[in-house]
Amino acid sequence: MTTHLHRAMDKIKKQILSLGALVEDRFKKSIEAVRTKNLKLAQFIIDSDFEVDEQEIEVEEECLKMLALYQPVATDLRLIVAVIKINNDLERIADYAVNIARRFKTSSQDPNRFGYDYTAMAEQAAAMLKLSLDALVGMDVAMAWSVLEMDDDVNTMRDDAYRTMKADIRAHPDMVAEIINMYLISRHIERIGDHTTNIAEEVIYLIEGDIIRHT
Repeated sequence: MTTHLHRAMDKIKKQILSLGALVEDRFKKSIEAVRTKNLKLAQFIIDSDFEVDEQEIEVEEECLKMLALYQPVATDLRLIVAVIKINNDLERIADYAVNIARRFKTSSQDPNRFGYDYTAMAEQAAAMLKLSLDALVGMDVAMAWSVLEMDDDVNTMRDDAYRTMKADIRAHPDMVAEIINMYLISRHIERIGDHTTNIAEEVIYLIEGDIIRHT
């Protein structure tokens, strides 16, 4: 059973990292679509969301099968629990990438009239996602903690976007709906940062056995 369990553990590690790479790519593409005003790329992100959903289901089913067949304990059990939670966070990040693409499409009729440069905010969130996945691969607790510290910068940039959009609303009260729609892109990026923080917290739990949420 030990050999079979180890093979199964290796399989779910590969699956979750594959999903992570896919989600990371979709998030970057969603921001690229906004930056370059690429409607075709935005539509691709929306249309291909099912690929993430299918992989997310595969990972969950594999984890549940392992729990039923092998009844793992200690470190192995922690890994499965962490992967189930990380799996859910990755799927939610992909959903927010789709939301970003949809917001951009809605505002694409006049994308230059109101604008906020999301590049720095998105790059920070993308760096957090990469670091959290690298921390998972390398079982690096210091790297995971660094992700938590980076989240403050994303929140600050979200607040900056909010102030910019408030000023735009005062200047253009007839365009409130469009301005709010553009602001919500920053909210989606901020939520991606939050889910990435969740992943880092699960890596810390996996390595140290400590649940640090709400601390």
